[in-house]
Amino acid sequence: MKINENISLEGQRVLLVPYNENHVSRYHEWMKSPELQQLTASEPLTLEQEHAMQRSWREDHDKCTFIILDKQLWTAPGVEEEQCMLGDVNIFLTDPTDPSLAELEIMIAEASYRGRGLGKEVTRMMMSYGVTRLGIKKFQAKIGLDNEVSVGMFKKLHFQEVSVCKVFKEVTLEMTVDEAVRTRLRDETAFMKERDYTQACRDRQELVSQ
Repeated sequence: MKINENISLEGQRVLLVPYNENHVSRYHEWMKSPELQQLTASEPLTLEQEHAMQRSWREDHDKCTFIILDKQLWTAPGVEEEQCMLGDVNIFLTDPTDPSLAELEIMIAEASYRGRGLGKEVTRMMMSYGVTRLGIKKFQAKIGLDNEVSVGMFKKLHFQEVSVCKVFKEVTLEMTVDEAVRTRLRDETAFMKERDYTQACRDRQELVSQ
């Protein structure tokens, strides 16, 4: 999505950055994992197809994607940005007649980062961005029935289960954005800083070269 092609969102422990070409190889390696394919209901792609997908996510008006980085690692000297990658988070505008409805997906691809509360931080940040910058009024999350951790996380974030599809083996959870949700998101993401990504990268280079 063009709106976030040069936006970074800085959290307490993570940094969300646009999905760029230099991220594709690491992402492609992740998606060779049968576990991640199952959790994300994805089919394996060739590297060329992955590059085409990255361009699609960058250009299409109905997809907003950020790569999740380890914030502390990102500021370390001698570390390439691709080495800081730990997952991705997406907003998909699934209904052409209703741009305020969004499907939310998050993937913590690196197993060592799971179970540390990062998923909650990222999801809250992405929801806050979706509400304030994209005008989202309702979020959906479609999760595999076997993915109890993700289902549990979204329920802790006040999503409500609305349906179960046994054919596709997935559960759909929803949250309608009312004033109470807006206030809660604002309070829970008060730490978040929206920055120019290019400038953030320049600042990083200056920091690590000192």
